[in-house]
Amino acid sequence: MRKALYPGSFDPMTFGHIDIIKRIHGHYDELVVLVANSPHKKYMFTAQERKELAQKCLEGLPNVKVDIFNGLTVDYAKNNGIQVIIRGLRAIADFEYEMAMANVNKALNSEIETLIVFTSPEFNFVSSRMAKEVSLYNGAIEKLVPKEVVKALNSKRKS
Repeated sequence: MRKALYPGSFDPMTFGHIDIIKRIHGHYDELVVLVANSPHKKYMFTAQERKELAQKCLEGLPNVKVDIFNGLTVDYAKNNGIQVIIRGLRAIADFEYEMAMANVNKALNSEIETLIVFTSPEFNFVSSRMAKEVSLYNGAIEKLVPKEVVKALNSKRKS
């Protein structure tokens, strides 16, 4: 079985994330969207909320599974028989970080490959951070995130 892993904070999931997931899921028997939960990061949504939002956004993709993990991505991959980690790249500014991450992962487990997938041009400016900021100021985010996320962001803003 060919499995791949697409890790990220998904705080929240954007159309850029979904673009990559929709384009790659058909190349694997199973694609795990892994919600990272680092104790060193501050999130707007809890890990469980991010998982549930991702599941709602990805309904209809039968071979896509969403999970949460608190440790190293390569450990999750090894423990689940996954040999490919997918990373998305929006712009050249992301390249150095993604290259360093891929090299660290390779040093930790040489059997796991990292594949970089470029976001489609219409989404290369979209980020979770920007969506949250625009939402904070009541800006229109419908072109950045799915309706489920719009609703969740509006709810967070009002609370």
